[in-house]
Amino acid sequence: MLKLTPLLLMLAYGLVMYRFSAWKTARDLDARSTELADPTLRGLTNRMAEALGLERIRVHIYEVAPINGLAAPDGRIFITRGFYDRYRAGEVSAEEISSVIAHELGHVALGHSRRRMIDFSGQNAIRMALATMLNRFLPGLGVWIATMLTTLLAARLSRQDEFEADAYASALLVKAGIGTEAQKSLFAKLEHLTGGLGAGTPAWLLSHPKTEQRIAAIEAREARWTRPQIED
Repeated sequence: MLKLTPLLLMLAYGLVMYRFSAWKTARDLDARSTELADPTLRGLTNRMAEALGLERIRVHIYEVAPINGLAAPDGRIFITRGFYDRYRAGEVSAEEISSVIAHELGHVALGHSRRRMIDFSGQNAIRMALATMLNRFLPGLGVWIATMLTTLLAARLSRQDEFEADAYASALLVKAGIGTEAQKSLFAKLEHLTGGLGAGTPAWLLSHPKTEQRIAAIEAREARWTRPQIED
């Protein structure tokens, strides 16, 4: 029983962190968001809703400055005020914003938004357990090594989720008659829009794939979708 105590404590910590993080995130989003009312964007989300067989897709504006879109664990979709302001200024098109919404819908449909919250909590618990164990052998370095290992794990999981959400968005945009050009053009703008965040950082440390990799993946899917079928 004593040997199982650290594992049980780690699992209990992960569960508590998950509950707390979900509660804190939901409270912050409730307090700092309003439903999107832009008629052009609503027209595009209605086309995606029709393609999905839904009555409508609710999108909210999250009142923070960073340029981002996000899917909450409860399935709600958000565009940040910073992103919406770039759209209003003409730097980002309505179709490009719709590609972000489609991407976040992918995270919801594929279960990423809820799983990420669990991953975050679990990774914290793993980091603490690793740091405790490694500090016995490498005092002063254990915490650093544990943090690096869990960061690499989180980044790999996140990059996989991003590619999957991109693929979902591409299929939805095509089905809705919007197409993938806006998806690709937005990726080409992102580094400029976000001030070059992530530039020069190794791909295996980034939580999002490199822009060129994401665009190449979209084009590879397009090639498969348009390739003539060879009959036997």
